Amino acid sequence: MYNPIQEVILLGQSLWYDNIQRRLLENGEMAALIASGDIRGMTSNPSIFNNAIANSTDYDSALIPLAKSGIDTENIFWHLAIEDIHTALDLFTPLYQQTTGQDGFVSLEVNPTYAHNTGATFKQAKHLWNQINRPNLMVKIPATREGLPAIREAIAEGINVNITLIFSIDRYREVMRAYMDGLKERLKAGKPVSQISSVASFFVSRLDSKIDARLPEDSNLRGKAAIANTKLAYVEFGKVFGGDEFKELLEAGCRIQRPLWASTSTKNKKYPDTLYVDELIGPQTVNTVPPKTLDAFRDHGTAKITITQDLEGAHRVVESLAKEGIFMEAVTKELEDEGVKAFSDSFVALLETIDIRRRQAMK
Repeated sequence: MYNPIQEVILLGQSLWYDNIQRRLLENGEMAALIASGDIRGMTSNPSIFNNAIANSTDYDSALIPLAKSGIDTENIFWHLAIEDIHTALDLFTPLYQQTTGQDGFVSLEVNPTYAHNTGATFKQAKHLWNQINRPNLMVKIPATREGLPAIREAIAEGINVNITLIFSIDRYREVMRAYMDGLKERLKAGKPVSQISSVASFFVSRLDSKIDARLPEDSNLRGKAAIANTKLAYVEFGKVFGGDEFKELLEAGCRIQRPLWASTSTKNKKYPDTLYVDELIGPQTVNTVPPKTLDAFRDHGTAKITITQDLEGAHRVVESLAKEGIFMEAVTKELEDEGVKAFSDSFVALLETIDIRRRQAMK
C-alpha cells in the first residue's frame, strides 16, 4: 500500500510530530508511530502542554503527589514536562542512534515569558540541557532579537537548539548567522562540534491567515503568501549552507542546521488539508505536523520535490502583495509579536490550570 510518508523520507525530508501527551507515550501509540516510520522526531510548545494537561486527567497521578510535597506551581510543570520529555527521548533513542544523530530528537521550550530576556533564556536552556542530559534533546529558543545571542551562546555551549517562531526571511538569516557564530566560538575554544544539532523552525500557515484577512475574497493571492515566503527562505538556506563560509565549518565536522516547517496545519477549510506539507517537500528539511495533518498526509498526501518549484512565482507573489500595500517585513513582525504573546499566554494559562489542581490536592 502506497505511503507518501515513506516517499518523503527518500526525498530527504523528515516528518516530526507536533504533539505530546502522556497517554500517547504510555499506551503504545507513540511507539507505534515511530516503529511504522511515520514520525522521526517530536516537538512541543506551551500550547501543546496546556492542551495536554488542561484537557485530560493524564497527569493527575503525578501532579497530586508533587502538590502535596509542597512544590510550587511552575516547578510542578517542569517536573511533569521533563517526565514526558524523558519518556519520549527514550522512545526515539534507537532512531537517533540508527540515523547517527540526524533524527530522533524531542524538543522542549524554555519559559516563553523570557523571550525578550537573553540572560534568562540562556540560563534556562543550559539548566534544561544539563538536567535532562540526553543527546537527542533539543532546547527550543524563540528567534526574537534578544533570543539570537542566547542561541549563539547555547550552540557554543554544545546545546542542541530548535530555534522557534521564525516568520521573516531576514530573521531567518540572523538565526543561521547565530548558529554559525556559535559553532565558530566553540571551535575556537577547541571543543567538539560533531554532535551539535539544530533546526530553524520557520512558521508557515499563520502568514496566510494574517494576509488573507487583508485581501479581497476574490483575490488570486489568497493562500499564496505562506508557501512563497517559505520557498524563498529555503533559497537562503541553500545559499548559506552551500556556501564557502559553511564549507569550512562542514570540513571541521559541523552539521547543517536544517530548516523545519512549523505551523503546517491548514487553518482555512477552503484549502487542502495537506497544503503545507505537499508544497514544501525538499532535501534536508523537517516538517513538524500535528496529528490530523499527519493522518491526512498519510491518507492522501503527494510526495514529490516541491520546495524548489516555481521560485519566480514565489517572487511574484511577494511583489504583488507589496503592490497591494502588504509588506512581508511588517506582517512577519506582527506575527512574531503575536506568536511570543500566544506562547506566553499559553504558559500562564498552563500554570493557572496546574495551580487550580495543586490547590485542590491540598484540600
